[in-house]
Amino acid sequence: EPLVESGGGLVQPGGSLRLSCAASGFTFSWYAMSWYRQAPGKEREFLASVSMEDDAHIADSVKDRFSISRDNAKNMLYLRMNSLKPEDTAVYLCHGKWRQIEYWGQGIQVTVSP
Repeated sequence: EPLVESGGGLVQPGGSLRLSCAASGFTFSWYAMSWYRQAPGKEREFLASVSMEDDAHIADSVKDRFSISRDNAKNMLYLRMNSLKPEDTAVYLCHGKWRQIEYWGQGIQVTVSP
């Protein structure tokens, strides 16, 4: 698999998680990388992106709580999530894009519940 997410699970409201996305089989540093999420019955939602030049963009809906980073030496993408809320419960997906080539991870479940 080109992209494999990890670090999800069950967390209490107000807690934090760091999701990781391991990339393999392609030149990771060339790719713009992003995180999305999809909750049951809802459309896929963009959360954050980081360009090959390390410019980050965070969606307004989560910008005060989430941050994105990449480590090109390790072929890793991260999403740090703080002050988690029950409405953050979703499957979180890693995405990479370079020119016309795109990869999606299979996603990882994050559940925020007491």
